[in-house]
Amino acid sequence: MQPFEMVMNPKQVFLSVLIFGVAGLLLFMYLQVWIEEQHTGSLEKRREQKVTSGWGPMKYLRPVPRIMSTEKIQEHITNQNPKFHMPEDIREKKENLLLNSERSTWVLTKTSYSQGGGQALSKSTGSPTEKWIEKHQGAKTVFNKFSNMHWPVDIHPLNKSLVKDNKWKKTDEIQEKRRSFLQEFCKKYGGVSRHQSHLFHTVSRIYVEDKHKILYCEVPKAGCSNWKRILMVLNGLASSAYNISHDAVHYGKHLKKLDSFDLKGIYTRLNTYTKAVFVRDPMERLVSAFRDKFEHPNSYYHPVFGKAIIKKYRPNACEEALINGSGVRFKEFIHYLLDSHRPVGMDIHWEKVSKLCYPCLINYDFVGKFETLEEDANYFLQMIGAPKELKFPNFKDRHSSDERTNAQVVRQYLKDLTRSERQLIYDFYYLDYLMFNYTTPFL
Repeated sequence: MQPFEMVMNPKQVFLSVLIFGVAGLLLFMYLQVWIEEQHTGSLEKRREQKVTSGWGPMKYLRPVPRIMSTEKIQEHITNQNPKFHMPEDIREKKENLLLNSERSTWVLTKTSYSQGGGQALSKSTGSPTEKWIEKHQGAKTVFNKFSNMHWPVDIHPLNKSLVKDNKWKKTDEIQEKRRSFLQEFCKKYGGVSRHQSHLFHTVSRIYVEDKHKILYCEVPKAGCSNWKRILMVLNGLASSAYNISHDAVHYGKHLKKLDSFDLKGIYTRLNTYTKAVFVRDPMERLVSAFRDKFEHPNSYYHPVFGKAIIKKYRPNACEEALINGSGVRFKEFIHYLLDSHRPVGMDIHWEKVSKLCYPCLINYDFVGKFETLEEDANYFLQMIGAPKELKFPNFKDRHSSDERTNAQVVRQYLKDLTRSERQLIYDFYYLDYLMFNYTTPFL
C-alpha cells in the first residue's frame, strides 16, 4: 500500500488535532503578549516624552495661583488621595515611611451640605472588609446603626467648666477664632463635592486617651513626641513626661489609635471625646523635618530615602554617597518632594496636615499651634481636667544642641532655592496655609 493510501485510525486523528490545536493556542498567546508589549511600550514612550522637563524625566507639580478660585480649592480638598497608610510593622523598629497599602476598610461617603444629602457607609470592593467586620460581634447591627450618622459632626462648644484661672482668657479667644476659621473654611470649600475616604485610614493618625476622653491627631514636627508623653502620663503609663525616652514614645506601642477600635468604638469617640490637633507653619515644619532626618546620622532615612534621592537628583554622585545615602542637600530633598514620580514614597514627617488629620472631615474641637505650643497645650490640659502638676514639657526631643527651627533658619535654607522652587513648595502646602490661617511666606 502506498503512503498516500494509508488511512489514519481515530486515535491518530485525535492526536494530530490536539497537537495542532495546542500549537495554535501557543502561537495566539505569543502574538497577544507581543502586541500588548508594543502597545504599552509606545504609551510609555509618549508619556516619557510628555513629562521630561526641568530637573529630569519627571512630572512636577504645576504652580498654583496665589489666589485660587473656589472651584480649585474644592478640587484640592476633594482630590486628596486617602490610600496612603503607614504599616504598623514598620513602626516597630524604624521611623515610618508613608506607603500605599491595602487594608480592611469601609468607605465613608460624604455628600455635600448644599445638597442636603445624607451620609452612608458602603463596602469597599476588592478588600476583605466583610470577613473582617464579621469577626466583630454584632457587626451588622453596628453598621446599620451608624451608617446614617452625619459626617462630619458639627463642632460643639468646649466644656470650659474646669478652667478656673482668668489668665487663659486671651488664649481662649484665640482658640475660638481658630476653630471658627477652620469650620467656616471647610463649610465653604470642603462640603460641595462628593468625597470618599477610607474611614479606618482617616482616623489612623489619631491617638486615644480614654480616661480623659481625648483624641489627639499626630502631626510630626509639631510637638508630637511631647504630646505622646503627655498622653502616656494621663493614661497612667508613666509618672512624669520627663522620664519617657524617645524610643518608648515612638516604638513602645503603649498608646492606642482610633483605627484599632470597631465602628461603634470609632463613632462613639468621635462624637463624645475632645478632638485636638496641633499644627505648624508648613515651611518651618518642612525644614525641621529635613534637618532632623538628613543632617544627623539616621539608620533608616539615609539608606531608604537618602540613597534614592542622591541617585536620582545628584549628577555624577560619588560611590560613597550612593552606598550610604548620607549628605542629602536641601535642594535635592525639595526636588524629591515636588516630583510626582518620587523614587520613594511620601513620609509623615513632611506630609500635609490636610492628608494626615483630615480637618474638613473631622471637626477638631481644639486647634493648637506650634508657635504657641506651651500656652495652648497647658490651656488644653486644664480644660480636660488633667492633674494640676502636669505641665507640657518644653525640652527638645532630639539634637538638643541644635538651634530650633524658626523663621530665620528657614530663610537660610530657602536661599539655596530658586523663586520658582519656593513657589512650588508653597503650592504643595497650599491647603495647610489656608486651613490654619498661616501667613503667606515671602517667596
